[in-house]
Amino acid sequence: MAISLVKGQKISLEKNGIPLQRVCVGLNWGAIESRGFFGGVKKTAVDLDGSCGIYDQSGQLLDVVYFGKLNSTDGAISHSGDDTVGDVNGDDGLDNEVISLHLHAISPNADKIVFILNSYRGQDFGDVPFAAIRIYEGTPGQVNSVLATYNVAQDPKFKGYVSMIMGRLYRHENQWKFAAIGEPTKDAKLEQCLKTIQQHYL
Repeated sequence: MAISLVKGQKISLEKNGIPLQRVCVGLNWGAIESRGFFGGVKKTAVDLDGSCGIYDQSGQLLDVVYFGKLNSTDGAISHSGDDTVGDVNGDDGLDNEVISLHLHAISPNADKIVFILNSYRGQDFGDVPFAAIRIYEGTPGQVNSVLATYNVAQDPKFKGYVSMIMGRLYRHENQWKFAAIGEPTKDAKLEQCLKTIQQHYL
């Protein structure tokens, strides 16, 4: 049974007490709907971008994985590619973008991996009908078990924002854990978000 995460909640990335090897963070979102001139529904594609910053124990940024750099330098983290429209025809239940992690292969210098969601065109999160995160064991093509879900569109605090810090993977006693953050930020660009993370979320 997947856990519905709330801000500040933490989970261990393990199954039956055994640390997981392959984990994915999937992002799913919908198009903005508005009324047309003649009473019809107009749908506007939404371009959200999932990214992650990799930091060492001192808070130094080591690497970034995003639509412009699909693989980490150590090869352990990969991005499925840029989705610029979302689910225009309603929620299909599938992820629009996926960040995949081989936890055992991540560089030993990496201590924290923080996940970010940006609205590339500056579209307000408050206008997006649904936007959800799920953390699962498996690969982009095969979901073995969903560990946790995190609904970011239903919280009114995201209205007026175009960027948010989703959550943080961190090492604890040689195991990886995940902490839900779910905080909007006034930053408009990924580069600004990465600096904000260094200052407040490590």
